[in-house]
Amino acid sequence: MKNSPDEKQVDREVPVSDTWSGSQGPLHRLVGKDTFHNAASNKNGEGAMLVTARLLKTKTTWLAVMSLILAAGCSRDAEPDSGEPRDIITREGVNVEFSVRPIRGGTGAVTAGDWADVTFRVTDASTGEPIKGRYPAAWMDLGEAWQAMGERPMSCRDRVATYLQGIVGVRPMIDLNSHFLLVMNRDASISVIDPVVGITGVTNLFAQINLSRPGADWVLNTDNKKLFVTMPLSGKVALVDTESFEVSHEIEAGTNPMRVELQRDGRYLWVGNNAADADKSGVTVIDAEDLAPVAFIPTGPGHHEIAFTDGDRYAFVSNRDGGTVSVIDVQSLTKVADLETGPRPISIAYSSLGSTVYVSDAESGTITAIDPETREIRGRIEAEPGLGPLRFNKSGRWGLAVNASTNKVYVIGAAANRLVHSISVGKQPYQVNFTTSFAYVRSLGTQDVGLIPLSELEGTQTPPVTYIPAGQRPPGTAGEISIADSIVPAVKQAAAAYIVNQAEGTVSYYMEGMGAPMGSFRNYGHDARAIEIVDRSLDEKVPGVYRGRVKIPVAGNYDVAFMMDTPQFLHCFSASVVPDETEQDVASSMAVEYQTSDKRITVGETKTIQFRLADASNGTPVTDVPDVSVLYYRSDGRGRTVKPARSLGDGLYEATVQVHMPATYYVFVSAPSRGLDYTDQPFLSLMALAAPSVAKEEAAN
Repeated sequence: MKNSPDEKQVDREVPVSDTWSGSQGPLHRLVGKDTFHNAASNKNGEGAMLVTARLLKTKTTWLAVMSLILAAGCSRDAEPDSGEPRDIITREGVNVEFSVRPIRGGTGAVTAGDWADVTFRVTDASTGEPIKGRYPAAWMDLGEAWQAMGERPMSCRDRVATYLQGIVGVRPMIDLNSHFLLVMNRDASISVIDPVVGITGVTNLFAQINLSRPGADWVLNTDNKKLFVTMPLSGKVALVDTESFEVSHEIEAGTNPMRVELQRDGRYLWVGNNAADADKSGVTVIDAEDLAPVAFIPTGPGHHEIAFTDGDRYAFVSNRDGGTVSVIDVQSLTKVADLETGPRPISIAYSSLGSTVYVSDAESGTITAIDPETREIRGRIEAEPGLGPLRFNKSGRWGLAVNASTNKVYVIGAAANRLVHSISVGKQPYQVNFTTSFAYVRSLGTQDVGLIPLSELEGTQTPPVTYIPAGQRPPGTAGEISIADSIVPAVKQAAAAYIVNQAEGTVSYYMEGMGAPMGSFRNYGHDARAIEIVDRSLDEKVPGVYRGRVKIPVAGNYDVAFMMDTPQFLHCFSASVVPDETEQDVASSMAVEYQTSDKRITVGETKTIQFRLADASNGTPVTDVPDVSVLYYRSDGRGRTVKPARSLGDGLYEATVQVHMPATYYVFVSAPSRGLDYTDQPFLSLMALAAPSVAKEEAAN
């Protein structure tokens, strides 16, 4: 890391948008340092642990590491569930209790299409005390899917080894460890990046979400299943389903919707309306469940920032061109006060530690502290004109306000309610975000990101600032900067961050303690503006209880692999999912029986799939159905292809499929004229294997 920003960078004024102006888990640790090749190194010159990247090129190390875990045993003593879906394994002095339950309640069987809680309760076998602070990994996949491997079907531990290699297209049906990067683009799209696969250099664009208009700001709900995106040009908010990565709804959101915030309880979505007409400038409140506006509250002219107090009792809304902050009672959705905080309130933030609302003013250079209950001014903290965004860390102890005019960051101590530091950082700092240990400061005039250690803020001396490069060009050269975050902490341990360079359209991954980012992700021709993370990994909300909420796509017997690094072991549980009886009536008249015994297919070659259609009630062949077709796609949901099937007589049909990369593929049959949909009957699994010459070439590399 450098101790000053790049001095060779031309010092110039960069136009500032009026909108703001004035993980590491067991996979990282178990792989080891030697398995990842990169130019960055820590202070000891050692290669860093990152993800399971490039493991195919370091097979000796990979197998040695896996043997440490897999040698501990991958027993298969759990039978498929019947009734209560739970199981317990004891090993290395640790109990792991597994269960999968539908969130609709009860202890009944999980049904295809259900949302279910997959839970692992980890306790000390001798004391029963919860074992907390771990980062276990888990995968769910249909056992049938891996019977396609030919002579020797892959064991559960073999599959885990395959998952960890990050091969494109080879994914379990449900991955309880994954996270995806969402990159908001300048155009009307959002790029979905798979960082685990992407860091291998093969590909990283998992999906693309198309919006009707470009996005401005966004917010995720607490379980990361819904993403709300404001679209100023359409006057709407797009709701993105982060399971399918598709826009499911568009919600009317008033004139020029810009900033968006979601209450902590998830009840209301608040959208700031930056309308030129003062009567239409304020906030639109949307019911986050019903997906409909419930109120528009005019507050005053200008851009609006929004902050909630504890318990979502009050919403504080700044009115930049009106010089006021409006206080709204959330229960009644009525404005109860307008507070004068300065001529140009530019940012607003709430500290739960001090139970105080802070408002930074760009023109006066003051930060006003407000008591949210009495709505009285507790004090004014003097900084300097040019103040910009203000933000507190997760604990609410430290607040940082940037100033692009003075190249400084002002640190507020919430406990004492005073300015504790004034720190010179970068060139035109405009945005700040936090990990557990550092404040990250992004500047318009330099590509370098300033890191301020939070542990140093307690002292009286000015904290040191270290710098890491995040690209080759300053973000300010992009000409347009989003109000949404360009830096987000990595998931879980959060000793890392992802950083967008708007001028280059790239995303850098930085691990704290390193001298430079570990790598970067391409954005395939899009101009990146902001970044967010969808976390699908297990979460520990109760000590020792690791849970993930997932939607179970299809019925069948699932293998559930659970791996933990301390102690090191892997165990494979089982769970069964029953068909949805409410959908059985539609397809009960038809049955599909696949006639293909060899479930292997070579990449690039064509394979004929045969299947028989019969009357489900008596087994009579159903012949000459004109609209029979097959749908097939990779296990990651991509590469969807539909091919027509032709009748061979006596209820037998065939269709040809062709695949283009090694992966597990699922094949479904449909006959709309007979009421048979693709998801109504069991599917066929195919394992696509590389051509022999290609496989030998990869092995040699």
